[in-house]
Amino acid sequence: MRVYLPSTLLALEAAHHAGEFGPPPLVGYAVTPALREWYASGDDEELEYAAMAQAARASVGLLAADPSAPRRRVVVACEIGAVPPVDGAVELGDARVDLRVVIPWSSVAAVHVDADEAAGLVGAAADSWDAAQNGAEDAVFALDSCEAEELLWYATQEIPDLLAAAGRPAT
Repeated sequence: MRVYLPSTLLALEAAHHAGEFGPPPLVGYAVTPALREWYASGDDEELEYAAMAQAARASVGLLAADPSAPRRRVVVACEIGAVPPVDGAVELGDARVDLRVVIPWSSVAAVHVDADEAAGLVGAAADSWDAAQNGAEDAVFALDSCEAEELLWYATQEIPDLLAAAGRPAT
C-alpha cells in the first residue's frame, strides 16, 4: 500500500541518517475507504494525488510546530503493508491512517518537496497554521495558496543531493 508521510527537511534528514521513520505512532495518508467513497468518480491516480495533498497539508502543520525547519513541504511516499484507518470516527474524504510501526528507509519509494521559490508561501501558511485551524479566513487563504504549488519529485538516490542543496548534511 502506498502511504504518504508528512515531513520536513529536518525530519527527512534525520530519517535518512537513521535509516527509518519512527518511532511509532506515525500519521500517514493513503487511499482509504473514506477517501474512495468521497471521490467515487476518481481513478486510482486521482485518489493517490488526493492522499498526497492531505499529507502536504499536514506537512505545513509540522513546519508550524518547528520554526527552525526550512519552509518547504515534504511528503515521503512509502510502500508498506496494509494499515488500518485512524481510530475513532473518520470523516468522509479523510485519507489519514495510523502507523504503529517503524518505516524502514528501504520502504521509501520517492520524496516530494516544494521548490525553493515556494518557501515564502509555505512559510506564510505555517505562520498562520493555528489561525487556519480555527477558521480564520486570511489564514485559510494562506494555507490554500501554498497548496497551489506543485511538489517536486525526487527518487531515493537523489535525497543526499536534495539535502545538500538545502544546506543539510547528507552523510
